[in-house]
Amino acid sequence: MSQVKQILQLHNQGYGNKAIARDLGVSKNTVKSYLEKYRRSKISLSTLLKMEDHALEKVFHPGNPAYKDNRFEVLKSKLDGYVEELNKTGVTKQLLWEEYRMSQPEGYSLSQFTFHLSQHIKVKRPSMVLHHEPAEKLFVDFAGKPLSFIDPNTGEVMNCQVFVACLPYSDYGFCLAVPSQRIDDFIHALTCCLESLGGVPKVLVPDNLKSAVIKANKYEPTLNRVLEDFANHNNMAVVPARARKPKDKALVENQVKLIYNRVYARIRHQQFFSLHQLNDAIKHHMLKHNQTRMQKHDYCREEHFLSNEKPLLKELPAKPFEIKYYKTYKLAPNNHIYLGEDKHYYSAPYQYIGQKLKVVYTRSLVRIFHQHILIAVHKRKSGIGRYTTNKEHLCSTHQYYLNRSPEYYKKKAGKLSETLKELVELIFSQNRYPEQLYKSCDGLFSLHKNTSLKTFEKACQMAIDHQNYSYLFVQNVIRNKTTEYVEEQPRKNLPDHHNIRGKEYYNNQLPLKLKNNGEY
Repeated sequence: MSQVKQILQLHNQGYGNKAIARDLGVSKNTVKSYLEKYRRSKISLSTLLKMEDHALEKVFHPGNPAYKDNRFEVLKSKLDGYVEELNKTGVTKQLLWEEYRMSQPEGYSLSQFTFHLSQHIKVKRPSMVLHHEPAEKLFVDFAGKPLSFIDPNTGEVMNCQVFVACLPYSDYGFCLAVPSQRIDDFIHALTCCLESLGGVPKVLVPDNLKSAVIKANKYEPTLNRVLEDFANHNNMAVVPARARKPKDKALVENQVKLIYNRVYARIRHQQFFSLHQLNDAIKHHMLKHNQTRMQKHDYCREEHFLSNEKPLLKELPAKPFEIKYYKTYKLAPNNHIYLGEDKHYYSAPYQYIGQKLKVVYTRSLVRIFHQHILIAVHKRKSGIGRYTTNKEHLCSTHQYYLNRSPEYYKKKAGKLSETLKELVELIFSQNRYPEQLYKSCDGLFSLHKNTSLKTFEKACQMAIDHQNYSYLFVQNVIRNKTTEYVEEQPRKNLPDHHNIRGKEYYNNQLPLKLKNNGEY
């Protein structure tokens, strides 16, 4: 507009069109066109020279004449409807133009129609420049194209998903290949990312993948519980990007495009035989990517990150994160829950039999809760049909059953009677499996409870004297009242006589054979 004012000034001083064009270095036709616009405006020359540039531009450049065409007014009234139609399956601009020309045969051509429609869409959905604070957000996503390595044992090509992260303030990138997009691989990639950054940002911004968001929602998306636990462990918030809104995470989308060029393209002729080898190559090229000077800047991503962002990151937690899994089970009558992941049984206090319990387990621990109160903790184990039992969780009867041992019975017998203790010790001195003798001891304790102490001790003493260490012998002695006929005086020794043969004689004799006539 300053040049337009120069044309007007020279014209006001009486210069001709050729002289003005020569002095200002413009064409004669340009001078002529501006002077014609001046005359059509019917505004005095002095008024035009006093105007600000933006007001003067409005006089000389009022706008494109195409927007004053009656055809544009007709099209303008339909543009909102065309934008809605474009969202429907199979609807294209070509189809909309064909329908438009059927109703408006003298309307715009296809090129003009698509131009006005595109302009309307841009105005309706303007882009917004987002300003990011250092160490505030971490954008994460998975690249659309996988990478692969060759299994050296089978020769099979193993496809891997590629995790990509980006700090929007410095545009510092991170990339890692993982076996899948499952939650455990996703958490592993996040953990490696934070360790590589050397700190934790305030906000994690994931895409709406299932590992991060169970149910997408415009206002309150449902997050994966494991991701929530991970964020709480690292003291950061999770704010998922809106579904189908790639502009919300434009920087990480652009980071993926850069990685295609600076990582994928550069390793396309290489072969890898393990995931570790593949990630080593990715790490090497990502380092070069972060150290490459950025366009329109005199620094690289790594310099910007190290100087302005890394010092503001929060410290990593001292303990590594363990994934927590959540299950709800009803406590079985044997006061154990069955964890299907391990094919293993874990005990809980018998008072909660029949009630629903919440089980939270990690790689190393199984914790059982009832109404948010921790009632049991076990080390995680595995094994089909095996049990991990805390004896304190059992009722008294079951505890008694599991606590049985020879020492337990000997100690209990000693508290009741010295004779009973001697008999119990003799019972366990037999060469038999201990558990076979537990019921014999239980029977003796029952007899002690239901029999007078004097009678019971006599019966036990008789069992000891006759070397018959059994519950049935003592029971029969008590039932038949045999103890009443036992002489209190000690038995007299027999005289030493040569006519007395003794029991050894009979033990050494061969059995007599019976003859056919019935005689020996």
